[in-house]
Amino acid sequence: MSRKTYTLSAAAIVATAGLSFSSADGAGAIAQDAAALPAASEPATTAQELVEIVPEPTVFVSEEVVQPVDETDASSSTAEGVTGATSLRELVSMVDAPDTMSEQMRCLAGAVYFESRGEPLAGQLAVAKVVINRAEDRRFPASYCGVVYQRAQFSFVKNGRMPRIKSGSAAWERAKSIAHIAHDDMWESEVDDAVYFHATYVRPKWSYRKQRTAQIDTHIFYR
Repeated sequence: MSRKTYTLSAAAIVATAGLSFSSADGAGAIAQDAAALPAASEPATTAQELVEIVPEPTVFVSEEVVQPVDETDASSSTAEGVTGATSLRELVSMVDAPDTMSEQMRCLAGAVYFESRGEPLAGQLAVAKVVINRAEDRRFPASYCGVVYQRAQFSFVKNGRMPRIKSGSAAWERAKSIAHIAHDDMWESEVDDAVYFHATYVRPKWSYRKQRTAQIDTHIFYR
């Protein structure tokens, strides 16, 4: 730690020591005499005495910082913690599928509808997750519609177009709800990282080079 050195005139120290402390007026005289001392920046003209002031070392006290934790875990990603649903079927019944959808969400719901409307809900959610995972993967287009309409990827797409959807059907309502659940990550899927799938009655050549993650009903999923 650095040390500071203060220089006082010896004559000034002697003059100060000889002052009388017998009255209050004497105290005023001390203040006046002190004001008359040369400033620190002025050069000393008489013999000097060095008075060294050594500051005491700073003491640091280490204490444990305890951050209060909210007992309610607001970051829970499970549907039970967010919506109170205890099953995917219950969650689907709780999610209101909007009549008006964005183009991207319609593409996502369309993939669920045409690829897996006859599958169990877990299988429909898995198909939606594959579309979403592809849209987040650099190897594929960066949007749901781009993924769905990518050439030779989904067999239901004909000449770059999606077939007509029976918009009043229960299957379409479920597909819209599943798309919403998958998009908002409201329910965990067992194929969370899959980017490929095919039906069990076919065996494409690419499947031998991929890592199988799960089979749900008539679909096998890979990453």
